[in-house]
Amino acid sequence: MIAYLKLARPHQYLKNLFVLLPLFFGWSLAGPDAVQNTLSAFAAFCMAASAIYVINDIRDAAEDRAHPVKRNRPVASGAVPVGKAAVFAVVLAAAAFAASALLLNAAFVSILAGYVVLNLCYSFFLKHMAIVDLACIAVGFVLRVFAGGAVSGIAPSHWIVLMTFLLALFLGFAKRRDDLVLAAGSENRNGAPKMRKSLDGYNLEYVSLSMVLMAAVVIVGYILYTTSPEVVAKHGSDKLYLTSFWVVMALLRYMQITFVEKKSGSPTLVLAKDVFIQACIALWIASFYFILYTGGPAGAPHS
Repeated sequence: MIAYLKLARPHQYLKNLFVLLPLFFGWSLAGPDAVQNTLSAFAAFCMAASAIYVINDIRDAAEDRAHPVKRNRPVASGAVPVGKAAVFAVVLAAAAFAASALLLNAAFVSILAGYVVLNLCYSFFLKHMAIVDLACIAVGFVLRVFAGGAVSGIAPSHWIVLMTFLLALFLGFAKRRDDLVLAAGSENRNGAPKMRKSLDGYNLEYVSLSMVLMAAVVIVGYILYTTSPEVVAKHGSDKLYLTSFWVVMALLRYMQITFVEKKSGSPTLVLAKDVFIQACIALWIASFYFILYTGGPAGAPHS
């Protein structure tokens, strides 16, 4: 049971919290049904994501055995046979779609199906196409946001969609950089680095520069979001820019983990373990909620 639980990768469910973003930003527009539906959507995405992870582990078992960390995964290590892992993936996927069809609307089912198809394409061939692979990961996060909007009845703004895409690219480049660092430290019999196919088209310089670029774009984009006239008018507050401080601090800490500590292989594990980033996220949520919902009104008109 422990091996199957590990195979499902429940720590990765943090990524599915993006389903909750439309509900969070549009809380004043939501009712009890929206909350219940969003939580059901989160659960469905968790099961679908686990099915994809299992399929990906089956597909990459040979490569994983040569990786210093991934060789301990249940399929690569032999803890779960390939046949049983495949059955487990089918059960998870069937449960995700059955629950979605029974509890949620057709729009959500369509988005979930698109997410599964995208990730299957990623697992079998798109992951070996540089840049396209990271774009697929980022689009997967965007689909989560649209799924949350479909079940809550709160359409995500273009700002949220763009910020989600950019942040996912940043995290994707950080993961690629960690893989490159591990590959550079592991040599084969001929003294050459053991490179996974998913790293073709990347090197440390390119990935590092791309990370810095994405971090800058995310920060500027978020500041533009918090100060844009339509957002100020929609939320009735011109103080949202104050939440930018926590975004900047969290990104700087993540880059410190990546460039100084060289431990950015799994964004979800970084989030689960790093107290500094957890504090930044908690303070961001608290300040955002306070400004929007508990008396952070718009300031006096500017002269």
